[in-house]
Amino acid sequence: MAPTTDERLRAAISLCRKAGRLRCGGDVVRQAAASGQADLVLLSADVAGRSARQTQAACQAGGVPLRQLPLTMEQLSQVTGKTYGILAVCDRGFADMVLRLLQDHPT
Repeated sequence: MAPTTDERLRAAISLCRKAGRLRCGGDVVRQAAASGQADLVLLSADVAGRSARQTQAACQAGGVPLRQLPLTMEQLSQVTGKTYGILAVCDRGFADMVLRLLQDHPT
């Protein structure tokens, strides 16, 4: 059986983490977005509204794309090792891979 899009997203995020190109947590991600280090910022499906708004503002200021994941913080914790609702992908190749997977995801 072929992996689901959610499984493929988790695998892509895991690869990014193992390559050292993933930043986790609101403050760290907002700093990466503002400084131009982030190529893509991701929000979990259940991130708090205030955190989402603050992150959106940082992404707009830094010109970084922002996407909502179909994954919860608990699902992401299986990949990151800790519970985070905000992630930054700091690599163009990984960012493109995640964006392609999100395009394939049924809404």
